[in-house]
Amino acid sequence: MKNNKYQAIYQQLVMKIERQDFLAGNKLPSEHELMELFNTSRETVRKALNQLAQNGYIQKVRGKGSIVLARDKFDFPISGLVSFKELAVKMGKPWKTIVHELETVVGSPDLQAKLGEKELWKVVRSRRVDDESIILDKDYFIKSQVPYLDTEICTNSIYDYLESEKGMQIAFADKEVTVEEATDEDRQLLDLNGLTHVVVVKSIVHLDDASPFQFTESRHRLDKFRFVDFARRMK
Repeated sequence: MKNNKYQAIYQQLVMKIERQDFLAGNKLPSEHELMELFNTSRETVRKALNQLAQNGYIQKVRGKGSIVLARDKFDFPISGLVSFKELAVKMGKPWKTIVHELETVVGSPDLQAKLGEKELWKVVRSRRVDDESIILDKDYFIKSQVPYLDTEICTNSIYDYLESEKGMQIAFADKEVTVEEATDEDRQLLDLNGLTHVVVVKSIVHLDDASPFQFTESRHRLDKFRFVDFARRMK
């Protein structure tokens, strides 16, 4: 019965959010108010709220309660290799890239293990859509593979430069997707609006000869993206 109860509360709240009784950015009633509204226990209310959070309807913000999220998320293909410029053009929204760091570095032991070389470019960029910073990209390129970069290239599109001007063929990537607690750097460079976690996509990107040339850590505001893929059952 408890499972039926929290599922019923979840469904009613979903209905109210989808018909915009609760608008994006607004708070849901408090746990105590929901307990009274549905004549149920705090445990049951919390289970319903947890399911709303897991399915992207709300974000629990410390000290503020349950905030209703916008449902107009951008589709981000997990299996594809898409540059931010390509994604932004597809979104059809105003976009901008801000370069925060561009320098050559000696890679950490972990980066050297991933890429096989020491001398790397480090590029840190925030991505703005609709005048909000929603992605923080931290990229490392093998300098022997990518001998030259400048701020203009990094602001426009590194992939466009490498493919169109340098003739490089970017082929595939190994990806890992996690949800992590926001760092001080995230809070400084992203417009988190009280969100406490980000979606992190880490990739080792390879050229068509299977050699790695880039490691990227892309940190996304979790209320703005829906990570999508196509899967087929193999028999």
